[in-house]
Amino acid sequence: MSSFGSTGDTRRATRRRKVAHEGAGPSPVRLPMTYVLPLRWHTDTGLAELTDYLRWLSDRVEVLVVDGSPPDRFARHAEAWRRLVRHLPPDPSERGLNGKVLGVRTGVRAAGHEQVVIADDDVRYDETALTAVHRLLARADLVRPQNYFDPLPWHAWWDTGRTLLNRALGADYPGTLAVRRSTFLAMGGYDPDVLFENLELIRTVRGYGGTEAAPAWLYVRRLPPDVAHFRGQRVRQAYDDLAQPARLLTVLAVLPALVVVSRRPTLLLGAVAGVVALAETGRRRAGGGRVFPPTTALAAPLWLLERGVCGWLAVAQRFLLGGVRYGDTRIRRAANPAPRNPPTRAILHFRWGQRPL
Repeated sequence: MSSFGSTGDTRRATRRRKVAHEGAGPSPVRLPMTYVLPLRWHTDTGLAELTDYLRWLSDRVEVLVVDGSPPDRFARHAEAWRRLVRHLPPDPSERGLNGKVLGVRTGVRAAGHEQVVIADDDVRYDETALTAVHRLLARADLVRPQNYFDPLPWHAWWDTGRTLLNRALGADYPGTLAVRRSTFLAMGGYDPDVLFENLELIRTVRGYGGTEAAPAWLYVRRLPPDVAHFRGQRVRQAYDDLAQPARLLTVLAVLPALVVVSRRPTLLLGAVAGVVALAETGRRRAGGGRVFPPTTALAAPLWLLERGVCGWLAVAQRFLLGGVRYGDTRIRRAANPAPRNPPTRAILHFRWGQRPL
């Protein structure tokens, strides 16, 4: 598998993974946290690797896998994870279009601790990140870490352009969030009929008046998808922008703007350079150079061009097909509107690159 990082970056990443999964000693510190993993697999290609991660994780936190896989897969998972994690199906009384949200709602209710980490099946925490989340949840209702891909094949490099632009303009949307269980239950969970579930959870916590922490330095590794999955997600991910009108308008303006600047090579080069410079700002933020190789900023113009095309396709699916395909159904709403007047919206702010834990 090709990588866009340097040899040194690869060696350092390998050492980080080795240290993370060996732990600091024979008796790792166990944190009062529950790790909720909503899962729905139709193939078990990554079962061995995930089981190794769950074994490492179960020594440090309570692990709860909410498994919506078909019966044969569910039974295989139950056997593989026996006496390792709590393994249960989604609550059948839950109703909604988004299966991940149903799994999260089931898992948070079943959690044995106040502090709950919610993570996709491709997210890989290390001990440092778990400890940081634990400390931040003592001060915030929701913690929003920063994902990075490792390893970095071409399509993960491409998608990192999105990550860097998000970091430069605010905060990225990771495949993992952490919440206080009491806050989650008090606000009634979050809407299971939207596509962009992480944004929906963030907005629901804000609307409830909760405190959000989005530390740009809290890096959590993520495994890249295979190429087929990556290709299949392009329009679906662009559909998320329908929940953010300003972002959607910007995306839809990319192609018309390209037509204009393409007649002036100097303007075109200037626009590309400006996007790369913005991405480089995001890459360097909060020590990001440790996990984002220098070449990743070059992916930003390519990703933006792709999103400009897929944004129009997403709008077409919204109006012509009634929504975007999700499993066996279609979801119309990307997310509910942001709360206009939350009771006491609060966000923990961090100085550039510092870790006030």
